[in-house]
Amino acid sequence: MVSFASDYTTGAHPEILKKLGETNLEPLSGYGTDPYCERAKEKIKKAIGKEDVEVEFLVGGTQTNALIISSMLQEFEGVIAAETGHINVHESGAVEYTGHKVIALPEQEGKISALDLSKYLESFYEDETYEHMVIPGMVYISHPTEYGTLYTKKELEDISKVCKQYDLKLFMDGARLGYGLMSDTTDVTLKDIATLSDVFYIGGTKVGALCGEAVVFTKNNKPKHFTAYIKQHGALLAKGRLLGIQFDTLFTEDLYFTISKHAMDMAKKLKEIFLNHGVEFFIDSPTNQQFVIIENEKLKAFEGKVVYTVWSKLDKEHTVLRFVTSWSTTEEDLKVLESCLG
Repeated sequence: MVSFASDYTTGAHPEILKKLGETNLEPLSGYGTDPYCERAKEKIKKAIGKEDVEVEFLVGGTQTNALIISSMLQEFEGVIAAETGHINVHESGAVEYTGHKVIALPEQEGKISALDLSKYLESFYEDETYEHMVIPGMVYISHPTEYGTLYTKKELEDISKVCKQYDLKLFMDGARLGYGLMSDTTDVTLKDIATLSDVFYIGGTKVGALCGEAVVFTKNNKPKHFTAYIKQHGALLAKGRLLGIQFDTLFTEDLYFTISKHAMDMAKKLKEIFLNHGVEFFIDSPTNQQFVIIENEKLKAFEGKVVYTVWSKLDKEHTVLRFVTSWSTTEEDLKVLESCLG
């Protein structure tokens, strides 16, 4: 069987495995103090085009979201997110577990708008009893979103402007950032993100690495004693080399962007296959996640051949399925998928 279930169902890109093997017997200092971590940080800064940012490595997306939010907010503050945002839906209350409420806003195709954000904040502060409520201290967005959609540069600028007006931190979840950056439809660059956000991360787990996320603090705003905070929460990897070597490899000769583009090329072909077979799309995603509407009676055609994710039940006769491409998706995988469509 071939899998389009997600972009982390296979291991790591061969170049990463090769480098991990080559460096396996090198005695290196722990907790991210090794030369590979330092070199990876410098390469990431160069890719962003800004030297005045601070980079730290964490292991996974949920861990990263919870640590960033809890370390940058005061105890009485909450974080605003789209109703469909990952921290609000699929992280088992990890953010709330740290003591910070997720304040959900309406979304359009996975995105929140500056207008809705502004209306919410205006209404919040017009309430004379707001000091008795959870104070909004941060805005969380994901790019790409959970629906594979992307913010435009103008949309990010508008959201950033509202955040500055109300003294809110803007945090971008970049678990699938590579695919967003390599989309033909985007006008957003890494430098734009670093300029407009207060903190974001470059996802590795879903973009070719075994694990790992590179957190970027953009405004000289990394929380004081951040390493101690990470360790206190059981999130400091003793063999930090694992993260440094992977990101050093991903940001050597543009590998991160090359494999992201490959996934995007495969997504285009996957999309064409569905279109050619008259399959309707649930949402028009410009990235590597594609959402299609399939008649329930046709689901059996995939059994034993293709793995996908059931996204939602559309009605009694139709189901929304998610198909995701990655660095490891091949032309042969697409042929198997096409054979299921008749």
